[in-house]
Amino acid sequence: MKVRLSNYTSGWKRMYEQEVQLLKNIFDDEILYFEHFGSTSVPGMKAKPVIDMMVIVKDISVIDTYNEKMTSLNYDVAGEWGIKGRRLFRKGGENRTHHIHFYQFDNPQIKRHIVLRDYLRSHPEEVERYSEFKDELASKYELTRDYSPAKKEFVAEMERRALDWAEKQRTN
Repeated sequence: MKVRLSNYTSGWKRMYEQEVQLLKNIFDDEILYFEHFGSTSVPGMKAKPVIDMMVIVKDISVIDTYNEKMTSLNYDVAGEWGIKGRRLFRKGGENRTHHIHFYQFDNPQIKRHIVLRDYLRSHPEEVERYSEFKDELASKYELTRDYSPAKKEFVAEMERRALDWAEKQRTN
């Protein structure tokens, strides 16, 4: 897929909310709650226009029983896709619009994603720095298969700062 970076738009929040309603109709009582995370959830952040959302569920194994239903609704079923305990569904094909990440309520990945989102929402200077870094990478790499790995170290360092920040918030 080609790298497509866009300036932040409030339309991303609406896209998230519309998908929440759709998924509630499909998964009903399996869902505990939803979270919008990733760059499209951070005002001012440049992002690939793909809504990242988490669906927190009671039992992750039950989600596998919905694969056929999700495929029939044109979602790509990607399974764990490199993260133990996750179930990933992608929507939109080559012009992807959503990444739906299902996690069981006790999965440690949930905290990592939420802390980074909240850190960025509280640190506009980091949003600007991260957006500039994304622009640099987008000018070097045309395809997401090259762009995404090139961000890993930068994002990992930002996650460490976010976790430190969250710990300080908790102890104050």
